[in-house]
Amino acid sequence: MITKRNSTFFRLAGITLALLFIQACTSAQINQTLGGINNALGSEDPTTNEVVSGLREALIQGISKGSDQASKIDGYLKNPLIRIPFPPEAVKVEERLRQIGLGKEVDKFITSLNRGAERAAVEAKPIFISAIKSMTIEDAWSILKGEPDAATQYLKRTTSSALKEKFRPIIQTSLNEVNATKYYGDLVTTYNKIPLVKKADPELDNYATDKAIEGLFLLVAQEEANIRKNPLARTTELLKKVFGFKG
Repeated sequence: MITKRNSTFFRLAGITLALLFIQACTSAQINQTLGGINNALGSEDPTTNEVVSGLREALIQGISKGSDQASKIDGYLKNPLIRIPFPPEAVKVEERLRQIGLGKEVDKFITSLNRGAERAAVEAKPIFISAIKSMTIEDAWSILKGEPDAATQYLKRTTSSALKEKFRPIIQTSLNEVNATKYYGDLVTTYNKIPLVKKADPELDNYATDKAIEGLFLLVAQEEANIRKNPLARTTELLKKVFGFKG
């Protein structure tokens, strides 16, 4: 019969044996044992290849969603976060034109401006994907352990100049196709004829290009934040493993 005193003795003996066992093991052996337990539980760290592949997958997913969203009808126009307004330096032009009864023409111009960006957004995806595929191992680890928008910032650093150079003629063509350039030129010309006003520059392409690209980056940043914070947004096992890594 095991008495209360005997039970206490056995517990103390067990603890003593455990301590002796731990002392007899090297730290490497203990770490190896713990590592085996972690592996068995499925919590092993992602490999370098998995990190690179996972981040590429996440970025392409974000780019695709952002580009698809922006390129739909009203993708820019009805999204207050990326809607392209009348050029800031020409706000007085807009105000004055509305005052003299040309509000509908101004609204038509803003609509056509956003339509041009929506058309161009389709063409942006391959440019972004090309930059993603050239990501280095160092880039990948920096992004994984970096700020919440590290991937988006990487894209800005690596694509902004080339993207603008390649994107501008697309925007220009799109704006011409929807007559945005003509609308703006006509509006500014009308404004410039008003006595005593400071003349406005009818140049539009650079402004529209910058705003269109800025809007795409914003959508990509939203998707990146979603994947980092929301486990349900990690739609593959690789994304779950990479973005669940806390190392």
